Amino acid sequence: MVSSSVVLMGKNTMMRKAIRGHIEKNPLLEKLLPHIRNNVGFVFLKGDLVETRDVLLSNKVKAPAKAGALAPLDVKVPAQATTLGPEKTSFFQALQIPTKITRGCIEILNEVHLIKAGDRVGSSESTLLNMLNISPFSYGLVLEKVYDSGTIFEPEILDITDEDLKDKFMIGVRNIAAISLVIGYPTAASAPHSIANGFKRLLAIAVETDYTFPEAEKTKEYLKDPSKFAAAAPVAAAAAAPAAAKEEKKPEPESESDDDMGFGLFD
Repeated sequence: MVSSSVVLMGKNTMMRKAIRGHIEKNPLLEKLLPHIRNNVGFVFLKGDLVETRDVLLSNKVKAPAKAGALAPLDVKVPAQATTLGPEKTSFFQALQIPTKITRGCIEILNEVHLIKAGDRVGSSESTLLNMLNISPFSYGLVLEKVYDSGTIFEPEILDITDEDLKDKFMIGVRNIAAISLVIGYPTAASAPHSIANGFKRLLAIAVETDYTFPEAEKTKEYLKDPSKFAAAAPVAAAAAAPAAAKEEKKPEPESESDDDMGFGLFD
């Protein structure tokens, strides 16, 4: 049981039979049949898909490296002091692992890349890992497919967030707006840009001619006499000047000269 979820495992033949028994009531279940193969099970839930996925993937069981098994990942043995006696030195030498004897026990001097991902685990490597009590592999559930209301999709879709959808949508809106402006075809996406561009053209005409409208008055007034708008700047600067002066003024250090006391050093 995972949050309001149930994990059900069984033989593939029995699971197919159970699903076929419900196809008459829910024909969409037939989409599940092609995916029931190998060692699979079902997770039934009514809760949040992402939360359940995270819980399932986080639960793993450590497993030892068995001889003949394919390694799913790289296995490295760290430098460490072991509890193995000197009689095991020849075993480490056969695997070309540098060691030394420290306080009657074997010490591995350097980290050793013992097994590469995709290689088969040898008997010597398996024996060494077992002697060191290292279980490098793990077993757990892996999500293959997600079924929701008759739709089957890849589990990677669960990684898509609302922000990702918003970003993709905005990219599409920008592309539509750009195309609409280029070909001169008005759309809801390009309308704000078209209005803004039209206003800029009207403003440019008003500045170059005697024609005017309320939104252009301030711009035309500024171009006629920029000093009116610059007058406020000295006032603000003057108000800030005393504060700056206070910050820059530092207490004078006390003089260390003997002349301040009325006599010289050699008087």
